[in-house]
Parts: sequence; structure tokens; C-alpha cells
Amino acid sequence: MVFRVSLILVFVLALVAGLAPEPFGAMTGTALATVIEHAGWLYLLIVFLTLVFMAYLAFGPLAALRIGGRDAEPQFSRPTWLALLFAAGMGIGLVFWGAAEPVSHLVNPPEGLPADTPQAARAAMRYTFFHWGLHPWAIYALMGLAIAWFQYNRGGRGLVSDLLQPLIGDRHLGWMGATVNIVAVVATAIGVATTLGFGTMQISAGMGRVFGLPSGLGMQLSVIAVCFVLYMASSASGVDRGIKWLSNFNLVLAGLLLLAVALLGPTGFIFETFTTSLGSYLDHLLEMSLTMTPFSGSSWVADWTIFYWAWWISWSPFVGAFIARVSYGRSVREFVLGVVAVPSLLGFAWFATFGGTALWAQIFGGADMAGALATGYETVLFGMYDMLPLSGLLSGLTILLLVIFFVTSADSAVLVLGSMSSESAGDPTLARKFAWGIAIAVVAAAMLVAGGLEALQALITVAALPFALLMIAVMVGLNRVLRLEALREKAEARRARRVLEDWVAREQEQQAQAIAAKANGDAGVPAAPHPPGR
Repeated sequence: MVFRVSLILVFVLALVAGLAPEPFGAMTGTALATVIEHAGWLYLLIVFLTLVFMAYLAFGPLAALRIGGRDAEPQFSRPTWLALLFAAGMGIGLVFWGAAEPVSHLVNPPEGLPADTPQAARAAMRYTFFHWGLHPWAIYALMGLAIAWFQYNRGGRGLVSDLLQPLIGDRHLGWMGATVNIVAVVATAIGVATTLGFGTMQISAGMGRVFGLPSGLGMQLSVIAVCFVLYMASSASGVDRGIKWLSNFNLVLAGLLLLAVALLGPTGFIFETFTTSLGSYLDHLLEMSLTMTPFSGSSWVADWTIFYWAWWISWSPFVGAFIARVSYGRSVREFVLGVVAVPSLLGFAWFATFGGTALWAQIFGGADMAGALATGYETVLFGMYDMLPLSGLLSGLTILLLVIFFVTSADSAVLVLGSMSSESAGDPTLARKFAWGIAIAVVAAAMLVAGGLEALQALITVAALPFALLMIAVMVGLNRVLRLEALREKAEARRARRVLEDWVAREQEQQAQAIAAKANGDAGVPAAPHPPGR
């Protein structure tokens, strides 16, 4: 039922968006305004609580627990594991927003700051770090750890409804659980389609810049069609081959592109941007986490922070399920630090390099990055490359990077959506993965037809609200089962310790008796079981 209902809902959504784009855009815009007005603060609060909860798990008394049990061994090496996390988590988004978001914040800064000033530039990098740092990865870590724990330690099916079992009991197997799974699947499909839409827009812009091809809707739909063939071929090869190989290759390619821009661009400025922005981010972390704008009436927080939190939340079932799939054998502490801290630092380095270079080009390099922004977010990165040597090569590598990120993200999504809509654990059938592969391609295409970026942002913010509320229940349930597991392991350790102590005592007593027997035998006196004075 979950598979059929969620697939029908996704296709109906795509049909409405594609056939009636203007009414659909108006409807999503109205729904977005309602959600922001009445529940915008809820996104901020829930995401902040998620970050606090994950910090507690990493450094609290539950940190030594292990996914799969105390004797479980990881299936992937640590570098491969981190590459899989990074590729599935936010690959396309980093490339799309790497230069565009800091420039946008410079031109339209937060906190009422004057535009195109040093204060606006510092705030631009600080908020970019904020939007791509600890908070989104904490969301992913929560869902990933919960799904992994219930699947590998409690024999669950890997479904979101299983996470509610500590709170609702066996009802997670009935209609209530099915409803939760449908919400999770639909939100995930929309979130993935949003990201693929971003990637499609930028790939098309790059094709226009490098090869002079038209970058309109026709090119965008062609990009989706070609990438569909690629990610379905990768999906058919399995996670241990297609996704694994592509993720490792993409991490190397992203590293080479990062290094090239850092060396060809303003290297000293980039490193100064990294350290300054990191310090400012940590210094203002609490303030930014809970800031709304009730007194100024500004829509900046809603347009950026709340959209991002909704985007990450909608992606969390997909990324969480994929992270769970590849994280068997990791301890809670290693899992949280690996999922939250390491990708955040990599993201900071990425934005300091690309965002810092774009800001330098605008402020000191004489480039009109604001003009490139006016033509579309997807063109800012290629406009920045025009200021650097080897701009054509950098643009070509970026297109290749985007295509592979598109393929790995869609491949992961097809696997996870198939698993989330199945009643049994394990990899879904190829037919089910093929159905979801078609679905996310159709939704991405329909959203581009319906209005591009604005329609994508509005839809994702509205769709994520039910799952944001569900995250509270997930935190409560996960904390409960982890505490029970910790108590069980402590009880087992005490029993094992008592057994060991009893064995040691028996051994010592036997040794003492043997020594006494030998001593008494040498003296010609019969051995006593407990000689006096000994």
C-alpha cells in the first residue's frame, strides 16, 4: 500500500504542476506564506534541538554503543564511508550554491546590514557556513542513526514507521505506520527532485557557457533524460559497485576542483576567509539558530534559513536511510562525529574556497558577480571562473562533477525510496527502483516547468512540515531504546564480571590448595584443605 499510494501521490503532484503551472505556483505560494507565518519558528526550534541531541549522543553516556551490536565490524573503510556520506548528503547543492549563496547574501544581506559592505561580506560567509554546517548534518545523523539502530539492533525493516515503535507499540505495523511511511516517501521524493532540479539548471547553464548550447527548458529536460539513463544503469549494478565507485571518484574529482580553485584564485584570501568565517560561525551559532525577524518583518530568514531547514528535513529519510545502509559496525560516537563534524568541515572548506573567491572577485577583482547573479543562481559559478586561468577546463570539470553527483544522488534515492516503500528488509527489486527512478525524474521536470527555483523552494518548505514534527518523536524513541540498550549491556557486563571474578577466585583457591598440598607433602604431613594460619 505504501508503494502504490506514495507513487500515485507523487505522479499526481507532477501532473498538476506540469499541466497547470500557474495555478500550482499560486497554490504553493499561498501554502508557503501560511506555513512561514504560523510555523516558521518551529523549523528553527526542532533543528536546534536536533543538534543538541546529537551532541549529547556523541559525548554522553550512550556514545560507546555500536550499530549492529558490540561485535559488529564496519563494511566499508573509513575513507569510502565518508565519500558515500558526502556524495549522498549534499553534493549537487555544494556546487550549485558554492559561489551563488555568498554573493546573494552580499547583495541582499541578513540582519538589515547595508549591501556590498565588509560587514555584509562577513555575514554572507557566516550564514553560508550556518546553512551548510552542523545543523543539516545533525538532521541526517538523527535519521541515519535511528534507522540503523532499529534495523540492525532491533530487527526492524528499515522503515521510518519502525522508529515510532517505542512510542506507539505494534500500531507502527498498521495504518498509522503506513501513513508515516507514505509521508516520509513523498517528502523524500520531493526533496530529491528539488536537488536534481538545481543540478539540472546548473548543468544546462554550464553546457551553454562551455559549448554554446541553449540552456532553456528543452536543454534541462534533455539533461534529466540523459541522467535518468545513467543513474538507472548505476542502480542496476548495486550499491557495492555503482554508487561506491562513483562516490569515490566524485570525492577525488571534487578535491581536485577545490584545490585548483584554491591555487588559481586568491589563495591567501581564501584561507583568511575560512578561519574568519569559522570563528564567526561558532561565535554566533546559538544566535543564528534561533533568530526570526518578528520586529522588522523581513522575509530573509524565511527565504533562506527556513527553506534550507525544510530542504534538509525532507532529505533526511533518504539520506538517513542511505547512511544507515553503509554505517553498520560504527559506534554512536564515531557515527555522530563522522556524519556531523567531518562533512561540515569539508563543506566549510568548499564554501570558503568558492564563496571566498566569488566575493573577492566582486569586491576586489572588478568582476560583476552581482550581474551574473541577476541572470540566475546557476550562472554565478561559471561567471566566477571567467576571472580565473583555465576557466574552460574548470567549467568542464564542474559539469562532469555535477553529472556524477546527479547520478549518485539519484541512484541513492532510487535505492532508498524502493526500500522505504517495501514491507521487507533488504534491497528492493529492480522493477521498484525503476518505478522510483521514473518518478523523481518526472517530478524534477514538472517542477522546472512549473516555475523553476521558486516553485521548488515553496513546495519543499511546505512538504517538510509533517516530517519536522515527526523528528521530535524520533528523538524521544531513539533516546529510549538507546538507554535500554545501555542498561542491558551494563547488566551483561556485571554478569560477565561476576563470572570472571568467581572463576579467578576458584583458580586462586585451587592454586593455593595445590601449593599447600605440595608443601605438606614435602614435610611428610597429610595435606589439609585449609591449613591453619594460611
